[in-house]
Amino acid sequence: MTEIENHRLVVVGGGGVGKSALTIQFIQRHFVEDYDPTIEDCYRKQTRVDNKVAILDILDTAGQEEFSAMREQYMRAGDGFLLLFSISDQRSFEEVQTFNTQILRVQDVEWFPMVLVANKWDLKNENSVSEDKIDQVAKNMNIPVVKTSAKVRLNVDEAFFELVRLIRTNRRTVTPKSGARKFCCLL
Repeated sequence: MTEIENHRLVVVGGGGVGKSALTIQFIQRHFVEDYDPTIEDCYRKQTRVDNKVAILDILDTAGQEEFSAMREQYMRAGDGFLLLFSISDQRSFEEVQTFNTQILRVQDVEWFPMVLVANKWDLKNENSVSEDKIDQVAKNMNIPVVKTSAKVRLNVDEAFFELVRLIRTNRRTVTPKSGARKFCCLL
């Protein structure tokens, strides 16, 4: 019998960077045009990553600062994080660097499974963050970068699958912390 893995993925980033659009494109293969600020949504998807069945519980978080009180809880509970920013928004790029620092502090580790996601790649002509800068920050964080577009479905699956691969690697090398961790999809 095939073992089914469970992974808790958290999508973080500033407001309006496309967290919900990317997540819904991954789950439902549909692009959401309208921007409706998310407080917190949770999705579940069973998929295959490298020929292994995985159930992904995906938390789509709020980007607005007024919901920052919930951050520490999901930062403690997540198995891995997609650090999402819009290539047309320099401030969102700076925010993901802050998220990276916060996640490492909350997890009390030097490295944790994260993927830097450069979203809205279909707007490359409006790019306010250079590719060199993106690659340099990813290298400094010691995490991979995936260039995505939820609108045209560019590298959407790849971003989530890369995070699952990192979580698998981390689980093989690190002893999990004891105690149950609450996660929205598991309530």
